Amino acid sequence: MDAALALQVGEAVAEKVLRYRRDESGWRTCRQGDGVSVSWRPSVEFPGNLYRGEGIVDGTPRSVWDCVKPLAGSLREKWDENVTSFEVIQSFTDTLCITRTATPSAAMRLISPRDFVDLVLVRKYEDGTISSNASNVEHALCPPKPGYVRGFNHPCGCFCEPVPGEPNKTKVVTFFQTDLSGYLPQSVVDAFFPRSMAGLYANLQKAVRRHGGLGPIAFIYSTTLCASSLLHRL
Repeated sequence: MDAALALQVGEAVAEKVLRYRRDESGWRTCRQGDGVSVSWRPSVEFPGNLYRGEGIVDGTPRSVWDCVKPLAGSLREKWDENVTSFEVIQSFTDTLCITRTATPSAAMRLISPRDFVDLVLVRKYEDGTISSNASNVEHALCPPKPGYVRGFNHPCGCFCEPVPGEPNKTKVVTFFQTDLSGYLPQSVVDAFFPRSMAGLYANLQKAVRRHGGLGPIAFIYSTTLCASSLLHRL
């Protein structure tokens, strides 16, 4: 995939994920507690569900972003129990790349290890929001690998949004619509995603406290890391 096509596809995905963020219709809450809400509605991309997670994380948007960014230099595999490895397959710019993410077995091994190859685009908004936007692609340098079932992320993303009047807090809104592939009972999939997404917020909070901190020092720290190289998924 050349850079021009990658940018075109990435922008289309980002616009779609932004529409998910703005559209409040049709969501049904399936898990709520500890300040985190997970809801779903039927996906129009595949025969499955689109899931939305929402929660407030203690940390500046920059420090939270540094823990979730799906780009080179990400801390994601260090704290997210649903990520065993992350690599950049092809980089077009510091905000556009193709990545491979590997995940471990889950649900008492009913879900075997998966891997996902995605085109990722990062966007920054005038209000300080930073978002990652991703969708599955094929890449010649990353064919299916032994020991992994190739899954497919349909347009998904993560928004790190400033909280008005609370500079040391960030609203994190996530969207997942993932085809895990393989022969999985739908009941297993339906139970896995809400639980996994709720756990992601708890682990993210711990990671921000460990790696990001709060206030001006955290901002300088994360800005330095972002300067060297500005993820995703379960």
